Amino acid sequence: MSLLQASSHVAIVGGGLMGRLLSLALALRGHRIDLYDAHGPEGDGAAARVAAAMLAPLAESAITEPGVVRMGQHALKRWPELLARLQQPVFFQQNGTLILWHRQDQADAARFFGLLEKNRRINPSLPAMEEKTGAALQDCEPALQNRFSQAVYLPGEGQLDNRQLMAALLPTLTELDVKLHWHAPRELSDFAPGTAGQPDFVFDCRGLGARSQWKDLRGIRGEVVRIHAPEVTLQRPTRLIHPRYPIYIAPKEDHLFVIGATEIESDDMSPASVRSTLELLSAAYTVHPGFAEGRIVEIATQCRPTLPDNLPAVRLLAPRVMEVNGLYRHGFMISPAMLDVVLELVDHNDSPLAREFEVAVHRS
Repeated sequence: MSLLQASSHVAIVGGGLMGRLLSLALALRGHRIDLYDAHGPEGDGAAARVAAAMLAPLAESAITEPGVVRMGQHALKRWPELLARLQQPVFFQQNGTLILWHRQDQADAARFFGLLEKNRRINPSLPAMEEKTGAALQDCEPALQNRFSQAVYLPGEGQLDNRQLMAALLPTLTELDVKLHWHAPRELSDFAPGTAGQPDFVFDCRGLGARSQWKDLRGIRGEVVRIHAPEVTLQRPTRLIHPRYPIYIAPKEDHLFVIGATEIESDDMSPASVRSTLELLSAAYTVHPGFAEGRIVEIATQCRPTLPDNLPAVRLLAPRVMEVNGLYRHGFMISPAMLDVVLELVDHNDSPLAREFEVAVHRS
């Protein structure tokens, strides 16, 4: 049984990544959408704005569950389909991930790759890692200029430009007659879905903004530096294994690089600390000295919405209300899969994908 009838009036609370993707999908199905967000169209209150938007299921398998890895594999196929619906181009790359380490960190690298290989045995559809040394490494990533003697390449992984995506969704939503309500915070108690003058259904995609409703949510703080470095020509997301400050470097268009790693159990939204910024920049410099002459465009912090098990979930605890939350640090990697779970629930009040991805669906 479908939860929505044809041309239903739907309110979506939360205009971050999940709220915008769901608005797009439901508007394309002919539903009338009102999207509400407490902040502005730039997504300044959303975790999606402060992200590297890497699509790296094998790399992330070292720290997450097999269901999340399967969601990441699903997303690599779905993102090109979703981006094709937009009026504006969005940088999307599927050029693999390169993992580096310094010689003194060989033991940490061996442990990391042991975890990846264990997860490949659990999920054989993941591509095999490829060791790169000498000329093979130089051919894979010429920008390294023999500064590293060995690396591991993870084929098939990707990334996109998070801010281009968030911006590109807006004109498409407007074209589809989605009503966008910015600086308009809403609680679920503001709606009485199904009654006169009210929407037929409400979706809550507010991330940490839903903590008043979903008490288990907590924030995981992340810090990201954006650098314009014309001398650096890395061709793909690159990760550095390090016992104290492992980092990722995600190259976007026009020599813009998103560099991050920090993960702190905290709801603190204050600016980045001097220590963490120095560690990020120092680690990036060891990967490529061209970062020394780069220009810091932004140092940003944000907290990711996280549930106790670090896994996403869906709740249908009230009539005509669905809550989607807990995407943690994997928002861009898993949001297309979560979108498809939600659409299955809308269509059939059941989701085989939720079982495949091990997404908890809580019902009253």
